[in-house]
Amino acid sequence: MTAKDIMKANVITVDKETTISEIAKILTENKISGVPVVDGEGRIAGIVSEGDLLHKEISPRIPRFVELLGGVIYYSGLDQYKADIKKLAAIRAAEIMTEKVITVSKDTDIQTIASLMVKHNIKRIPVTEDHKIVGIVSRADIVKTLVL
Repeated sequence: MTAKDIMKANVITVDKETTISEIAKILTENKISGVPVVDGEGRIAGIVSEGDLLHKEISPRIPRFVELLGGVIYYSGLDQYKADIKKLAAIRAAEIMTEKVITVSKDTDIQTIASLMVKHNIKRIPVTEDHKIVGIVSRADIVKTLVL
């Protein structure tokens, strides 16, 4: 089996200007946990998940300061702190979305898709053709194949 055999073809998407509250409403009303973000030509630009939205409700993780020999100060966790602050201040999809989206083609086998999900701890993978979304495969779609 491949992605085309189990993917959902009618993918709900948003654009970069969609507000966080609109995204939350879309996720809730459609009982989905994430939504791809597309540009004006339908190409994938990112993805927003429930996990991204949770950042709006938590305090940023404070970086630790570690002094090394020779008086050099190293900030452990500074990059994560900056990312947390950015998501906390986000208003639109472009400001909170994950930009490096893992995608697959229609011909990618289910085992590869499952491996990508486990390796990258993701719950859905867009299926693309010429960088445009043609479907999406979720963990639930793969689990359903176990009972066929």
